Amino acid sequence: MQQLPIKVVLCGSPHSGKSCLRDGLKQAMMSMHRDGKAPYPHFITACPDGEGAWFAETVRNNAALAQQLKDEYKSKFTLEFAQQKAIQVQNACLPLNMIDLGGKIDQKNKLIASYATHALILFRDITQISPWQEFCLELNLQIIACIYSDYHGVADRIDSELPILTGSVHRLQRGEDVSGRPMVQALARLLVGLIGR
Repeated sequence: MQQLPIKVVLCGSPHSGKSCLRDGLKQAMMSMHRDGKAPYPHFITACPDGEGAWFAETVRNNAALAQQLKDEYKSKFTLEFAQQKAIQVQNACLPLNMIDLGGKIDQKNKLIASYATHALILFRDITQISPWQEFCLELNLQIIACIYSDYHGVADRIDSELPILTGSVHRLQRGEDVSGRPMVQALARLLVGLIGR
């Protein structure tokens, strides 16, 4: 019996570091893929902030160019944009798919996430957890991780791995390679482990 694709939304409040975490996860899982330990991960940028999967690498090489391109690519979060992204999520057919969702709880993000299967919540403030948990519950998304984004921290912390992964990831800064950090590595292993369950 063929397994249905895993579709994980990376959600949470604005400016919590979701795009930086997405890039770190992408690098960590691509390394696992090259080593033959993971399927190829598919990433969908479902927010119109101009930061596609290309952005982090461009920042590392040329920050001014990255900002210029981001400003050119940035668009409004329209219903049409959300419908296009929802179709991409619905049609995603690789074994492992990650969706970088915008930072607001609204009908457009609900439309996009309605085709997902799981969720990873990243938050900067404990008061931000409950609304995103309700968002996931309403859409029947299985929450697999709830991670505190500790920008001023100096180390990651893993508090628990079951029933969900919890803890913190430190300093999600644009242009920095976060792929080797303990929490990012734990998240990558968790995501890959969803395949075949």
